[in-house]
Formats: sequence, structure tokens, C-alpha cells
Amino acid sequence: MYDKILLCHDGSREGRLALREGARLAQITGAGMVLLAVVETVAGNVLAQGADASMPAHQQADFMAILDEGHQRLSAMGLAPEIRMEVGEPVGKITSVAAETGADLVVVGHHQQGLWTRWMSRSVAAGLSDALGCSLLLAQKVVK
Repeated sequence: MYDKILLCHDGSREGRLALREGARLAQITGAGMVLLAVVETVAGNVLAQGADASMPAHQQADFMAILDEGHQRLSAMGLAPEIRMEVGEPVGKITSVAAETGADLVVVGHHQQGLWTRWMSRSVAAGLSDALGCSLLLAQKVVK
């Protein structure tokens, strides 16, 4: 069914849900996993730091802690994911890592947005659904 799952993790509640769902699918299918965190750059920061500047040390440490948490959770489930951290625009980075690693499923946590937020900016989920060349699973907590 799936040979390689790209699991995007940001440390949020939805990210943890995506971690669980992606891990469970990997267990069922025997798929390999890549655990990815994307540090989003904002235009002002890139211009102020220079286009090729690396992320600030505190940001890198925060995202490494998120990846370490995800790795520990996956290891406890008997999985051994490849760990990656990328810097840039999330849709572009996730799409390029999916293509580079040969992922046939991308799992992301979905943060529900209000109408105004959705109108003002395109969601990562919508961007991924248009850009990816593989399946996409949106993990979300449905509040009833």
C-alpha cells in the first residue's frame, strides 16, 4: 500500500495526531518513514538576515526538540524514521522532500481556520493538495 511515508510534525496537538496516524499506517504497511519539521521563513526575516542566512540558534533548538519528541514517540512504537529539518516555505519544502525521498503518502496535521483566516491566506493543506504528486492525509481533531 505505502512504501514511504513523509510525516510532517510541528509539535502542535494536530501535529501529534498526525504523528500517531502516520506511525500507525507505517506499522500496518511496513512503510519506511521520514519525520520532517519545516521552519517557516517570513519575508522580513529573510531580507533582514540575507537570503542564505541560517535560522537563529534558538529556533533551530526549538525545532530539534520537536523532532526529538517525535523520534522518541516513533521509536517507542518500534519505528526508525529518517529525521529532517528544512527551512523555508512549508508547501514548497514538503513537496520537494516528498519528491526527493520517494514518499507515496504525506501526513500533516490540519489546523482548522476561520473563514477570515482562510480568505486572507491559503492553507498549507490546500497548497499541498495542489502541489504533491502523491497521496495526502490530513489529521485533525474534530470537535463535536
